[in-house]
Amino acid sequence: MEEDEVRPDSTLVGDLGAESIDFLDIVFKLEKTFNIKIPRGELFPEDIMTNPDYVKDGKFTEAGLTELRKRMPFAELDQFAQNPLVQDFANLLTVADMCRFVESKLKQAA
Repeated sequence: MEEDEVRPDSTLVGDLGAESIDFLDIVFKLEKTFNIKIPRGELFPEDIMTNPDYVKDGKFTEAGLTELRKRMPFAELDQFAQNPLVQDFANLLTVADMCRFVESKLKQAA
């Protein structure tokens, strides 16, 4: 993908074609580039998707959405919350979300 094709609203999975192995690489490169630590599950809280308190019938419950907002304050979740299908969760994060995440980590480290 050409650099000029990547926009702030590009989704990592849908638009940029990221796969699960790419997320490991993304975390590694962010840690190395910005000298930050990203504990497993902080950027991509997969454990929420398997918790029956947070997911019912393939959708995030209100409690699940609340937990996502709490653990992912950098992500824009309003549109996703209108139809919070678990299967669509992977296509949620955008380039802008990633930038906000790194900014928040850098502020914590300062």
